[in-house]
Amino acid sequence: MPLLPHALLSPAIPLPLPSLSLPKKPILSSPHQIPPLRISSRPSSSSPHLPRCSLVSVSTEAPPKAGEHTRAKPSPAEVSRTIMELSSTGTFSSLSTDGWPLAIGARFVVDAQGAPAVCLNQPERLFKIDGLSSFHVQFEQTRSRTPQCTLLGSLSKPDDAFLLKRLRAKWEKKYAEEVGEDLIYLISVEKVLQIEYFKEDGIWVTSSEYSNAEPDPLRNFAEKIVDEMNSKHVEDVRGLCNVYVEPGFQVADTKLIWVDRLGFDLFIYSEEAVFAARIPFPREVSDEKGAKSSFNSMSHLAWEIEKGYATPDFEKVKFLKRIR
Repeated sequence: MPLLPHALLSPAIPLPLPSLSLPKKPILSSPHQIPPLRISSRPSSSSPHLPRCSLVSVSTEAPPKAGEHTRAKPSPAEVSRTIMELSSTGTFSSLSTDGWPLAIGARFVVDAQGAPAVCLNQPERLFKIDGLSSFHVQFEQTRSRTPQCTLLGSLSKPDDAFLLKRLRAKWEKKYAEEVGEDLIYLISVEKVLQIEYFKEDGIWVTSSEYSNAEPDPLRNFAEKIVDEMNSKHVEDVRGLCNVYVEPGFQVADTKLIWVDRLGFDLFIYSEEAVFAARIPFPREVSDEKGAKSSFNSMSHLAWEIEKGYATPDFEKVKFLKRIR
């Protein structure tokens, strides 16, 4: 049975992983240099190795209780803030001047609290200014998943000269074009609906939760790390699945989907379906170097466990969500 969406995004504390039993040379050439991923050597695809998964029936267990380490994931408010920071376009919807619901696409930037500012030319010709409206934004993660958020509020003209100046500067930096302050409109945020996958109901986020949340610190290089892992370290991604996940079925393939400060998401493919699994990092990371270091240590430990050089003392992730 698929997990309920509200359980998927509940934050929790990741279970610490054991320290490495074999010495490992440092991968950094200088304290300020962020190196490429250097995963520990693994046997080639032609070399014998332990079986990836045993053939059993698909798990239909209930979702984990709140607080379990498998739920180590950014909150819906943090996910929404990250979506807004990474995206450039959204859909503004409101009632037209003659009462019809009307939606248009618009580019945007966000202020310090995550409220979107759009560039509109005389919107009063189409919409009722200060009326109820929404702004829908979605972000495609590595061409595999499209989390989205819908902000509910109202459109208004900012009267703070300092705020207008900052929004104008952000617009020019993001789009490399000038914009007149008379064209900038701000959409307030009363509440947010965050949805991780299509066909889900989503989770409501309050205005204060949204404004107080921070976008994920790995957002600007997460896709680069994911692409590098999937293209250059395929065996290590499979090893992470084999050691840290207990899917309950024969795995046909595994793909890294996204990474954030608390862990990463895998898509695990069976012969008939696709499942999502969440694996927490041993500890929270705050930058690219920390994320790569965590992947290095986890992949090295996975290799040691597969070879019989180390014994896992952590609980495997058992709760998977069927995607399709």
